[in-house]
Amino acid sequence: MAAYKKLVFGSFSDLNRVILRTIHISKCSASTLSRFNSTRENDGFWLRRLDHKDWLAPNEVLKIFMHLRDPQLIIGAFDKASARIDYKPSEALYSLLIDKLARAKKFDAIEPLLEKAKQEKCRLSDDFFHQVIKIYGHVAANLEQAIRTLQRMPEFHCWPTIKTFNCVLNMLVNNKQFDTVHEVFLSAPKLGIALDTCCFNILIKGLCNWNKLDAAFLLLDEISKHKRRPNVTTYSTLMHSLCKHGRVDEAFELCDRMEREKCYPDTVMFNVLISGLCKQRRVREGIELLKGMKLKGCYPNSGSYQALVYGLVESKMFAEAKDIMFVMVSEGFCPSFLSYKLAIEGFCSEKLLEDVDMVLKQMVMQGFVPRMGTWKKVVQCLFHEMECSYSLSSHIDELIVSLD
Repeated sequence: MAAYKKLVFGSFSDLNRVILRTIHISKCSASTLSRFNSTRENDGFWLRRLDHKDWLAPNEVLKIFMHLRDPQLIIGAFDKASARIDYKPSEALYSLLIDKLARAKKFDAIEPLLEKAKQEKCRLSDDFFHQVIKIYGHVAANLEQAIRTLQRMPEFHCWPTIKTFNCVLNMLVNNKQFDTVHEVFLSAPKLGIALDTCCFNILIKGLCNWNKLDAAFLLLDEISKHKRRPNVTTYSTLMHSLCKHGRVDEAFELCDRMEREKCYPDTVMFNVLISGLCKQRRVREGIELLKGMKLKGCYPNSGSYQALVYGLVESKMFAEAKDIMFVMVSEGFCPSFLSYKLAIEGFCSEKLLEDVDMVLKQMVMQGFVPRMGTWKKVVQCLFHEMECSYSLSSHIDELIVSLD
């Protein structure tokens, strides 16, 4: 009987535990589902709020559009919102709408929104137009519309700043629209733009990319006529182009001119010159220039050392390349994957197995994984070393036999 009671009560106890566990799971599931539904309100819920007769504050309208997930509903919802008595146009609302349309790649809907903002005499800032121009230029790849937006800004009683103007110039240069760049540059006075050094730097970069170095140097001389001074970026751009065309000595002459005009070099400029020297196999001069940087208040960075490593490897000066790479690591810089690859392959070609081992270990310590081609060269070098050792051992054995 005692055993029976124990069995019955034990069964009831187990059943109670199962029921309580089930209730707990159900509550958790209901709670999770409730939270899920509250955070993922459907678009219909938010659209119905626009039909409420209660007053909607501007921040509430923003909240509605923030939560709308279907981009197809944005314009219709905006029409409904703008028809309300309590509607107040704002830059924040138009920024949000345009951002959502851009994310959905509905670029054609942006222009009508701008027209509506203009009709409503909504005050829009330069930052707003700067963002719209970036959307047209970088996301929509519509440079024509980006230029049009810049030129239309005064219609909205907003004059572009030099930042927005330079943004358009830079877009055009990066997309190699060199003829159009000149037209936009000439429109600066009409837009109330006072040209700065950055404007000229962008144009000089464009001319250098277009291989019109003579025109770039003429523009350099024009900067002072606009009561502006060239900066180190101006000179570095020209030096880079000179070095690219093998005119390294002229780049150094330009450096001297720069210092005479009280414009002081930076690390980027030195990197350009070091790279130019190394490409001409003048690596020793590059090393001396690296040492001389510190005397002028500039300290080498990863790019400085990297240019030297590539130059040394290209000149088959593998031991020196290894030394520079170790200096880089000791100063907290990380040589590139390509540096390690080229150095290892160089040491393999010279059959310097100990150096291969040393650089390979450092490469792995820096987090790089050698690829199959590199391993193949290492194994070939290893087997060559073994063959040489075996051949030498055979010759020694033969010599000992002959002496006996």
